Amino acid sequence: MANLNDRQERFCQEYIIDLNGKQAAIRAGYSEKTAEQIASRLLRNVKVSARIEELQKKVIDKIGLNQEWVLKELQRVYSRCIVPEEIEKWDYEQRQLIGTGEFMFDSKGANRSLELLGKHLGMFADKLKIEDTTNYADKYKAARERAKNARKQRGIDQ
Repeated sequence: MANLNDRQERFCQEYIIDLNGKQAAIRAGYSEKTAEQIASRLLRNVKVSARIEELQKKVIDKIGLNQEWVLKELQRVYSRCIVPEEIEKWDYEQRQLIGTGEFMFDSKGANRSLELLGKHLGMFADKLKIEDTTNYADKYKAARERAKNARKQRGIDQ
């Protein structure tokens, strides 16, 4: 454990409950007026961040959460979302739901599950990476050489 004072340790313990820095600071005994600033400062503190990470890892280990479980659950959600369900309407005479013969499925849930799975597999890039490999020094040198040659052809010397 990092060398934290009692309130910093308490902040870490409170922060992992709901990941709300301001509320964690208040529950740890800091002033409500300055809780937001204190939380921001504490979360940037290397020792506090390391302690929070350590506590979160303990929680994850305790409940058995891992990448494999998350991926299996995303697959399960996708499978559940693509199952068509019949649309039902209330029949006032029979006082019950009656099938309409139309079916629908949860396309938003299915798409979101596929999106998260694809991101995990690196299939989608959140940021566009543009790499410029142009050697501007060589281009500048070539342009100066062309300008020099053009001046010579015109009879202008410098």
